[in-house]
Amino acid sequence: MPTDLAVVGLGYVGLPLAREATRVGLRVVGHDLDPRVVDGLNAGRSHIDDVTDEDVEQMLGADFVATRDEAVLGDAQVLAICVPTPLSQDGGPDLAAVRSAAEVVARHLRPNTLVILESTTYPGTTEEVVRPILERSGLSADTDFHLVFSPERIDPGNRVYGLRNTPKIVGGHAPCCAATAASFYGKFVDTVVQAKGTREAEVAKLLENTYRHVNIALVNEMAIFCHELGIDLWDAIECASTKPFGFQAFYPGPGVGGHCIPIDPNYLSYKVRTLGYPFRFVELAQEINHRMPAYIVQRAQDLLNRNGKPVSGSTVLLLGVTYKPDVSDQRESPARPITRRLHALGAELRYHDPNVLEWIVDDQPVARAVDLRAELAAADLVILLQGHSDYDADMLARDARLLFDTRGRVKGQRVEML
Repeated sequence: MPTDLAVVGLGYVGLPLAREATRVGLRVVGHDLDPRVVDGLNAGRSHIDDVTDEDVEQMLGADFVATRDEAVLGDAQVLAICVPTPLSQDGGPDLAAVRSAAEVVARHLRPNTLVILESTTYPGTTEEVVRPILERSGLSADTDFHLVFSPERIDPGNRVYGLRNTPKIVGGHAPCCAATAASFYGKFVDTVVQAKGTREAEVAKLLENTYRHVNIALVNEMAIFCHELGIDLWDAIECASTKPFGFQAFYPGPGVGGHCIPIDPNYLSYKVRTLGYPFRFVELAQEINHRMPAYIVQRAQDLLNRNGKPVSGSTVLLLGVTYKPDVSDQRESPARPITRRLHALGAELRYHDPNVLEWIVDDQPVARAVDLRAELAAADLVILLQGHSDYDADMLARDARLLFDTRGRVKGQRVEML
């Protein structure tokens, strides 16, 4: 029996896509190279925050199958590539997974198939990297198969916007490709937006995250000089937010984490540099956001010193080690570089996070606080790194001897705000 959709890569992007497609009755298979992912899904276990075990059970009940066998791709009418696009060691784009996935797809590509790249990448990737690999099959884009870039817009932990009610951008190698993709996504996405082409769709995704990256860097730098000037930046942001037009609030923090903002703008910067000049906004924002963990540690050191304690030997409790609230995802979390710096200064570190039962930094486990109230009272310094909803601000203000709040959640006499 033909498969409606084959998803290559069953992570934070691919698995929600597979789930939404099965919910409307499409026959879906998933291909992934990780045996733990494949075996877990086939046993009814999810490995990401936004897809529950119950969701997976429902997918299996709708005949979804996860497999490492690439042969299943040959029966699919639509092939979606949803693999990671990290940065290489030199800070440039690492398209190894995209190239590998495209090669797998090419080996099983049939006429009239729709091939979609959802992995975030630099403009030109779909046409300059993916298309030549697919055409090794002997088939030509537009003539024999449809080729599209459709950027993922997954926001882990977002309970309001998911794949269905977030508009889906599609950019085709030709208009007929975009129309085919729009028809496919229209089966389970409320709104589909057709871009002029693949490059425009690729840039749209990078623009979204670069916009956030630059504005977060702006308020992070403001947090530094506002502290020096004795200005409450949080109050200033609250006041500015009362303007009903022309302003969107962004907030400072201990650094930028996740799978998008610390990484995606660098893809755009990489492409601009091929033109012979830098993308200065992105590179400056990267510099500012990258230095925030060091600034947090310096502020923590100053706080302890003012209270007559050196960092060395002091017990420091870190609250929240994930990159965003109410998820277990730790990718690019600023808690890691902060931990490294505090450890190097001799601090006795402990952590608490309701979503992370075990936390390892540089192959070394960090002691987990079990009794939060007792640990708050015992620690020389508590640093709130992530504002999980489980954290009671009043309890933190009452029980912590000294609290450094990097998220603007807690007010009190023994609380210092970023």
